[in-house]
Amino acid sequence: MTFGHDTGPFITSCSDLAANTITCPLHLMPVENTERGVLLKHPKGPTVEILFYGATVISWKAVDQAGQLNERLFVSSKAALDGTKPVRGGIPVVFPCFGAPTHPDHVRLAQHGFARNEIWDLDSIVMDNEAGVSIRFTLDPNDHHQITSLYSKPFHLSYVITLAEHQLSTDLHVKNTSSDEILEFQALLHTYIRAPADEVLVMPLENLSYYDKTEISEQARATPKIENRSAIDVKRSTDSVYENAPLKYTVKWPNDGVEIKATHFKDVVIWNPQEEGRKIGDMEIDGWKKYICVEPGYVRGFVQLEPQKTWIGQQVISIIRN
Repeated sequence: MTFGHDTGPFITSCSDLAANTITCPLHLMPVENTERGVLLKHPKGPTVEILFYGATVISWKAVDQAGQLNERLFVSSKAALDGTKPVRGGIPVVFPCFGAPTHPDHVRLAQHGFARNEIWDLDSIVMDNEAGVSIRFTLDPNDHHQITSLYSKPFHLSYVITLAEHQLSTDLHVKNTSSDEILEFQALLHTYIRAPADEVLVMPLENLSYYDKTEISEQARATPKIENRSAIDVKRSTDSVYENAPLKYTVKWPNDGVEIKATHFKDVVIWNPQEEGRKIGDMEIDGWKKYICVEPGYVRGFVQLEPQKTWIGQQVISIIRN
């Protein structure tokens, strides 16, 4: 099968990808295999790399305001990229629970669920034109005994990653494949933005209700606070869950920044452990100085998805250009 113009083989599976590299006319984007996943290349320079393991985006290189091609995501130099454990950095996919499980359906699951530590299938290229290139990964529990042995709810995940010249979009599609039961879940994209932690600011979160997970007591962690800062910094250990957030965030630091837009991810988590990061085994020395996590998600309460319906949570990260 060919795709669009005479562009060569249409890649629909990991085996196809391993055997082929799309060779495209200039206005179309090449999609290449790596030993561990997929590499998308934009003709003007930007690239994105996705692992089969967890469908984790581990690199996004885009042009900055000075015209230089720079890495926009942080991945710890000590992160495991061989499928032995979830990746410390990039954009891990969190599903069906955020943090330690609290829902009865999730009690046998590990923290943050299983999506980030399963091998996903490369399903197809869904767009390849002058605007950008999109590929779709899928996770079907029927192909993963380790999922069905711990989690009995039927579902199907699709994850669409789109690379444009100044933008990266990641869309998580959750389908309830049951004929008669509601699917309740949480979902989040654990995005590590590469930025100087002592200079980065996130806005606008002022006047929002949030939960401070750095508080010592369980009662304090469960008690909402009201954000009174016009711009949020992470100069001290920060792990804050903002509920019913504005779905559009500016993340700025001197001479650079990104804008994050979310759809159906009603909450956002801001995280940087500061010195506490030294206790994280797969975090590089002083790695906490190099990133801020801005994580769109649905994590306060649960999505209630009707049988045979699909829920889509989207994140769009754009380079600020001015």
